[in-house]
Amino acid sequence: MYTIPQLRPHRPLFLLAILGGLLPSLVRADDFNNRVKPILSQHCFTCHGPDAKQRKGDLRLDLSPHDGAMTPERFTEVFGDGHKSSLIYQRIATHDVDDRMPPAEKPGLSDSEIATLAAWLDDGAPYEKHWAFVPPAWPDIPQVELNAWVKNDIDRFIVRRLEVEGIKPAPLASPETRLRRVYLDLVGLLPPSVAIEAFTADPSDALYARIVDELLASPHFGERWGRHWLDAARYADSNGYSIDGPREIWPYRDWVIDAVNADKPFDDFVVEQLAGDLLPEATRAQRVATGFHRNTMINQEGGIDKEEFRIEGVVDRVNTTGAVFLGLTLGCAKCHDHKYDPVYQDEYYKLFAFYNNDDEIDLDLPSEEQASRIAVLKKEIAGITPERDVYRAEAIQGKLEAWLAAQPEEVVKNWGLKEQAAQRMARTEWTDEQERLIQKRFLQLDETYREFEARIQAIRGKLPNVPQTMVLRKRSEARESHLFEQGDFTRLGEKVLPGTPAVLHAYDGPEFGNRLDLARWIVDRENPLTARVTVNRYWQHLFGRGLVETENDFGYQGALPSHPDLLDYLANQFIARGWSTKQAVREMVLSATYQQSSHHRDDLDVVDPRNYLLARQNRVRLDAEIIRDVTLAASGKLNATIGGPGVYPPQPDGVMKLGQRNRPWDASQGGDRFRRGMYTFYWRATPHPALAVFDAPDAMVACTRRSRSNTPLQALTLLNDAAFVEQAQAFGTRLAEAPMETDDDRIRYAIQLSLNRTPSDHEMTILRELIADARKQGGSGGAAEWVHVARTLFNLDEFITRE
Repeated sequence: MYTIPQLRPHRPLFLLAILGGLLPSLVRADDFNNRVKPILSQHCFTCHGPDAKQRKGDLRLDLSPHDGAMTPERFTEVFGDGHKSSLIYQRIATHDVDDRMPPAEKPGLSDSEIATLAAWLDDGAPYEKHWAFVPPAWPDIPQVELNAWVKNDIDRFIVRRLEVEGIKPAPLASPETRLRRVYLDLVGLLPPSVAIEAFTADPSDALYARIVDELLASPHFGERWGRHWLDAARYADSNGYSIDGPREIWPYRDWVIDAVNADKPFDDFVVEQLAGDLLPEATRAQRVATGFHRNTMINQEGGIDKEEFRIEGVVDRVNTTGAVFLGLTLGCAKCHDHKYDPVYQDEYYKLFAFYNNDDEIDLDLPSEEQASRIAVLKKEIAGITPERDVYRAEAIQGKLEAWLAAQPEEVVKNWGLKEQAAQRMARTEWTDEQERLIQKRFLQLDETYREFEARIQAIRGKLPNVPQTMVLRKRSEARESHLFEQGDFTRLGEKVLPGTPAVLHAYDGPEFGNRLDLARWIVDRENPLTARVTVNRYWQHLFGRGLVETENDFGYQGALPSHPDLLDYLANQFIARGWSTKQAVREMVLSATYQQSSHHRDDLDVVDPRNYLLARQNRVRLDAEIIRDVTLAASGKLNATIGGPGVYPPQPDGVMKLGQRNRPWDASQGGDRFRRGMYTFYWRATPHPALAVFDAPDAMVACTRRSRSNTPLQALTLLNDAAFVEQAQAFGTRLAEAPMETDDDRIRYAIQLSLNRTPSDHEMTILRELIADARKQGGSGGAAEWVHVARTLFNLDEFITRE
């Protein structure tokens, strides 16, 4: 099990442990999840856990033996009357390598782990249900001594833990830093100079709250937080695999932006994406929302088994549902019972059954004007079609056989074999296919019929090009679902009906349930996971790490929450406030915890080097798309238009030759060239290099947390990528043309636009020298020296970092 590194023990308790060896004996029933289960999960569950096929010695340790599943005699043998008589202790403490558990080829237990298990056995081996499978309870709001620092209830949970550890929180960050931070986190853009000046003059809580509310109401909030969701939805503009053909699904992306901006309650947000088409009188927008599960990859290679890759798509939907909504690694149960969590293979395929009865279709999305135009043109076609059909029937009945008999032999010999045979046979002997082929040739040469078709085609040519999007639709005829032996779709096991894992809250839907039943089960208030998983992910976006660090694994192998009471508080608040994302985010960013300085603190290096206790904020490198956005904002080139088809900013030559197909990439012109990074057309096989180098997800599977690497290639991209060079040139021109008297004024303006603060004396000196050197090399005048300044600022770690 993934655990948080041990923090400094409370000193009185630590002294007792040293003096009397008492620490192991303090294991209590409520310590099981925190101290005992991590040991069992890491060392024991592989052979003595949920997977019945791998279970050894008919011993299962992931479930409590106190529920009657083990006979009293077996319990006494395994757990003993204290550790000295316990078979478990004998096997983990023995020095005999043949008897020791875990086996010699696996890492053994440390002395402290053995001592912890011994104390647990001495206490009667008490078990607790896994914390994440217990519905969150409303915790008491802690009372703390540092009330003056606290801004809301979130801070009380943080401060209580800090006070226990003897740590003080960091002071608030500077007004400029706090403003830049909240702008980048909520809308992904730089704050305007006027906002910086106003907040610097009045950094009050009241003004800060007003700014937060304005940002939450901004249409750019939907872009910023919609992009987070698109990572989880594995959104891309191409099908993946080697051919990686383009797809049209950007209306789903726009639906996400609109839903986030409207603060659609998260339970509705989930239901519409999983089953919007099944809602009563489903709207077009609700059908578009089902694009969530059409973001799976599609294999277009020749010779593939289409059923195999249809099933791969369904499997991806089950795995994505587990990771995104439940925070569970459900995919581990595709081939066998989960080795760590109580999720069984038959339950995996019960979830599979919910998704196995859908058709994948494209939905037309005409505008009102287009729909009106289409209706008029279709009416014109309908006026011609009956006359054409009457003529067609009469011509075939009266002329076909005579026409066929009159065809010259040199013409017939160029026909297909089935048509040639029909020409020599009586019509009554023709197959249906021969009848169809002969009729087709006859009508292609009939002048009157061709005139009808030409009139219809001329009208069809006037039909507008209508955008489409990929959606799900329930099949009219249901498929049977089966367990796949060892995950192989060709080896059908027992038949399964839709259902959910028994370890979670009960499923009360119909026996033959559908996606709507599953969606409602996921957002049921009794579900112990969905609200926790969601608010934990919001926290991760704002603090760089979730309260549960393994944000996609709340199971036995996942990390324990650093602040369990705070997590439950946030989950319950989320539901109580109507599943409002904006209200949850608002409370987090208004907290003093969020507004702290992120400066390094020497006093935390030993106590809490990774800042799990949040005695300061975390510095976070900007997401790939946001790096592009802030350069556009600083240069003044940003086109803030929201939504629409993907665009094509400049990229290096040759990128599109890296895939199996050489796809075109014609750089957009005009305003589209300067759209936000989230609108860049995203090819799975050949993503834009500036996105890939800054760790944009590959969209092959759901991404619930982005990696953040730090490589020389990133600096080279900022310096040399065509789009960044172009933006640096625009920024330099903006600086050169600014109505200012001196270089120093322009330097201050440049720092304010890009870093949102005033420069230090040292920085002023460096930039003056840079400008002087540039002028010596290229002469004075123009924007050349200011382009050097722009490229320098764009390459600073501070510029691409949210402090």
